[in-house]
Amino acid sequence: MRWRALPWWARVTVVFLLGRAVDTLLLLWQAAIEGPNAWTGAHPRYLQFANIWDGRWYQIIAQVGYPRVLQFDATGHVTQNQWAFLPVYPYVVKGVMALTGMSWEASAVLVTVLCGWGATLLFYKLMRARLRPSTAMYATVLFQLAPVAALFQVAYAEAMFTLLLTAILYLWVKRRFWWMLPLIVIAAFTRPGEVALALALGLWVVWRLWRAWRGTEPMRMPELVASASATIVALVSGLAWPLIAARVTGYPNAYTETELSWRVSYTGWEPLVPFTPWIQGAKWWFTLWLHTPAWVGYVALGALVGLGVLFLLVPPARRLGVELRLWLLSYGLYVLAVFFPQSSTFRILLPLFPALGVVAAPRSRWYRAGMVAVFLAAQICWLLLAWTIGDYDWSPP
Repeated sequence: MRWRALPWWARVTVVFLLGRAVDTLLLLWQAAIEGPNAWTGAHPRYLQFANIWDGRWYQIIAQVGYPRVLQFDATGHVTQNQWAFLPVYPYVVKGVMALTGMSWEASAVLVTVLCGWGATLLFYKLMRARLRPSTAMYATVLFQLAPVAALFQVAYAEAMFTLLLTAILYLWVKRRFWWMLPLIVIAAFTRPGEVALALALGLWVVWRLWRAWRGTEPMRMPELVASASATIVALVSGLAWPLIAARVTGYPNAYTETELSWRVSYTGWEPLVPFTPWIQGAKWWFTLWLHTPAWVGYVALGALVGLGVLFLLVPPARRLGVELRLWLLSYGLYVLAVFFPQSSTFRILLPLFPALGVVAAPRSRWYRAGMVAVFLAAQICWLLLAWTIGDYDWSPP
């Protein structure tokens, strides 16, 4: 009774803090068993351990910015560099350092935790806009125990992007398109994925025009202008970073080739052809790792895509509303179009978080307790696979 008497934001904050306590314990445990590596000595402190992997790239950006001259390998291809990482998060952390005098490590974790807290509050509001209170709260619990939930307290931009995205989706559900515009621009320079939002908004405009044409729901000109403007801003913002990288470096494919440099050990140097990375991945993982014929991987990929489509059609998904389902569809297509499936894919899938509203739909206590256990086990597996560092680490987060 006392729990229900608390205001919604207090209950959500408690859920957030419990989630951070779980991940702090898991990260401290893994730091205790971590050996010497490229970023830290053996058994690093928490702040050191929370700032490895991409955190080091963000720190480099805060210190020296982006290279104007690209480095090339012996075959003439771009090597890994800062252009793969967008600037909002590292420069916000740099600002916090200037204001507080704290170290990069402490400032980065502080910014991430505050963004994660804000994202959790907004996630509950987003779920509550379409779901009953108990379901929205349980979805929030799963949000904080998700397999990659440790990203809400390490030096990655995911928490900041999730904060911006939940705000954008909430405003979209409320049809406050003009308020979305500044957030759309900021999000575009925080983490890749803005073109998926442009696709989702564009599909929504088409859907609304179709309903208006059928006489189901009228669409007034102010709504059309505002939603079309949001679509255009998302598209332009989403395409801006590759153009900026090309302008600064004088190399037209600076951004694309920089991103491809992270998958060269899997695919070799091949140009990015939309929707081919997952086909390549299906063949690579199933033939080289599982030693099965290539067609087995292709069938598995087809089944995965089919299950994703069916997921959007089940009754609990329909309760999320057209906006959130269009986002899930568009971001899923975006991932299929440009990413090669590997260990980082679990992190890349984080923006699909509205799907937790579907996972949270069953009300059975046994089901809900079981899902909590599954999510906790998945967290441990992801941290052991991706965050810890081996002698030859092929599984970055």
